Amino acid sequence: MERRSFLKKAAVGTAAGVAVAPTVASAADLPTINWRLASSFPKNLDTIYGAAETLANRVKELTDGKFNIRPYAAPEIVQFNAVMDAVKDGTVEMGHTASYYYYGKDATFAFDCAVPFGMNSRQQTAWMLQGNGMKLMREFFAEYNIVNFLGGNSGTQMGGWFRKEIKSVEDMKGLKFRVGGFAGKVLQKLGTIPVQLAGGEIYTSLEKGAIDAAEWIGPYDDEKLGFNKVAKFYHYPGWWEGGAQLSFYVSKKEWDKLPKLYQAAIETATFEAHVQMQAKYDAKNPSALARLLQDKTILKPFPQSVMEACFNAAQETFSEEASKNAKFKKVYDDWLVFRNNQGQWFNVAEQQFAKFNFGRKLK
Repeated sequence: MERRSFLKKAAVGTAAGVAVAPTVASAADLPTINWRLASSFPKNLDTIYGAAETLANRVKELTDGKFNIRPYAAPEIVQFNAVMDAVKDGTVEMGHTASYYYYGKDATFAFDCAVPFGMNSRQQTAWMLQGNGMKLMREFFAEYNIVNFLGGNSGTQMGGWFRKEIKSVEDMKGLKFRVGGFAGKVLQKLGTIPVQLAGGEIYTSLEKGAIDAAEWIGPYDDEKLGFNKVAKFYHYPGWWEGGAQLSFYVSKKEWDKLPKLYQAAIETATFEAHVQMQAKYDAKNPSALARLLQDKTILKPFPQSVMEACFNAAQETFSEEASKNAKFKKVYDDWLVFRNNQGQWFNVAEQQFAKFNFGRKLK
């Protein structure tokens, strides 16, 4: 028991150099607490839904089974895009979601997840933890009575599955495309019709022709969801999700009630879940892509003309939103400087290494 107690305190005190071990001798003296966590994701996706299970298991272990968090997949408690309101209103104590699902309420939410032509996963995490990202987003989420935490990252996503190949900007016009939030707003400028659907609804909509194209995340999840069976063209990259960050939401009211040890356990567990998610995607995507290609998937980059048009449309959208939304502008101004500085640095060693190295195989 003494060794386990020491390990718990050490883990809580050293996770990402953030949480500090509380001066509590044992969790045995603390209350038993049971929380519900509403996820925005289907249970069959062990990657993205699995982050909530990773968190729950670690919190339980760190508190000797006294603090139990039970995850519920969408839509067991609430719909995928209602998690934020469920936490805000006290329907559940905790949530796991993609903050850009709430773009319609305020475009500022997107900075907690991904924005078009934004940062990759490493850069996003750097902004959140070493830049002003977490500070700015905590201020924003306070208005919704939510404390936000890192909840995973998918890495750069794919551009999606299309019934017909995208060869020009003209092909984007009138296209009914399952894509959410900020990306949908940008694509509207090209004549695309954005449709927001839960992950579990995409296959049927694509199969029945209710939509012409759909994006989700990448090869591992996309293969599980079977998109290659109803659309053959797989375009890349997902320029709207260079590093899509997921988030855990905790009700501020419930957070303030927690003993310090339990707060530290949550914070520690969120870091573990954050790292494990991208590690799982990075490990599983290569073999999944290989299987998709063997199954006659046609892999295609978006044409340069489409990328340029989308980039220009994104810049217009940023300017329009910043001119009318002071909250958005406050975060955007800080994010923009960090993003551009990261671009200058990554364009040196990282970019040159990637260009040379990843097209070659060692023997």
